[in-house]
Parts: sequence; C-alpha cells; structure tokens
Amino acid sequence: MPDFDPDKVRKDFRSLVNMTASEIERWLKTEESRKVGWKGPDGNARESIGHASGRRIARILQKKQPELTADDYAHMRKVVGYIRRHSAQRPDNLYTSRWRYSLMNWGHDPTKEDER
Repeated sequence: MPDFDPDKVRKDFRSLVNMTASEIERWLKTEESRKVGWKGPDGNARESIGHASGRRIARILQKKQPELTADDYAHMRKVVGYIRRHSAQRPDNLYTSRWRYSLMNWGHDPTKEDER
C-alpha cells in the first residue's frame, strides 16, 4: 500500500496542471521554454529539469488512470509541490516573466487562473 492517497494526488495534480498535453508539447518547443530552469550544478545540461518534467507531464496527461505507475504518481507529487511553491513567488510582470515560463514547463500557466 502506498504511503500517499492516489486519489488525492490525482485530484491535486489535475487542479494545478491547467495545460493540456498538446499545449505543454507546443510550449516546450519554444525558445522561452528552453531558456528557463535549472540545468544541473555546472549549468551545462542539455535540458532543464523543468523542461524534462514537462515532457513527462504531457505523457502522464495522455494516460488513463489504470495505466499510471508508482513512478508517475511520484512525479505527479513532485509537480504539485513545485507548482505550489513557485506560485507563491508571483512577480509583478506576470505575462513575460521567467517565473511564468518556468511554471509553464511544469504544466501550469498562471495566466489561466482567471479563466477558471
């Protein structure tokens, strides 16, 4: 039995990841997406942690609930934590900020919050 509630993880993930798989995939192809995020201790990694996470989030969004693995749930929990932490750091310049671009790599576009 997992040490977390899968239903709560799915609910939290779905409430915070407000981009579709296709929106994330399109976003990840942009220059803005590739320019933000942590690229390891030496800064030379080919892809940031958030960019790689976005690719994984898109795959998770395309799965049906029974197909989700323990690794998927672990990543979903990581995504929820990241979005919650970084959403609290809202800058004045929302639309073109590195903060927004980083959150979008993690499947959350803060400009969509008013649309809900």
